[in-house]
Amino acid sequence: MVSDEEARGSQTVKALLGLRQLVFSGQLGPGERISELAVVDRLGVSRTPVRLALVRLEEEGLVEQAASGGFVVRAFTKDDIVDAIELRGVLEGTAARFAAERGPGRDELAAIRDCVGALDALINRRSLAVDDFADYLRLNERFHALLVELAGSAVLKRQIERIYALPFAGPSAFVTQQAELPESRQILVIAQEQHRSMVEAVERREGARAEALGREHSRVARRNLEIVFQDRATFADMPGGALVRAGSRL
Repeated sequence: MVSDEEARGSQTVKALLGLRQLVFSGQLGPGERISELAVVDRLGVSRTPVRLALVRLEEEGLVEQAASGGFVVRAFTKDDIVDAIELRGVLEGTAARFAAERGPGRDELAAIRDCVGALDALINRRSLAVDDFADYLRLNERFHALLVELAGSAVLKRQIERIYALPFAGPSAFVTQQAELPESRQILVIAQEQHRSMVEAVERREGARAEALGREHSRVARRNLEIVFQDRATFADMPGGALVRAGSRL
């Protein structure tokens, strides 16, 4: 039998995922005031889970409090995305350093080494189809999750998860768009070499090198952002693309 507490938790998760989807899909646009009652009707949850979900989305940076009360959907600039990617690099670099300083044993490193091996096999294929990029996305997300786990810091993990929730800040934000890029294989090869080098640095307990590689790795996403943003129509169709205005630094 499901307890009242478990039921409330389930409703909050449903409200959070549903609201995030409404924002990312553009059904709730930048600057739009969020009506709690309308969300209750659309998602089929009560008001308390919706309110808790809105607080969580404010922490993630997707909504902000309106001067007159309630919440509105945030708009982002390219500069905001660049900053989020840069901050992700700092945090993931810290995770790599923490992992190296912990000195995980061979058994702890087995999963991330297997992941690197699977990525190698994928990238070394003669040609890459769209489905291959879907496999890369799954493996890439697993690599980054395993790296954070190796850091052994619950505090750091929470902060990284918040960054990942921002539009285009996650490690796989532009993977599906890479399938259309002529430079796609070169970009993936560079990213994969960084994956391999990070694991090597962690295994050798080279904290400073691991951290530098983690920071540099986020620049791959910066490069992808620059390429994809050139096609504004394609960018706007991406999840969260409708939230982004033109910025100044790219």
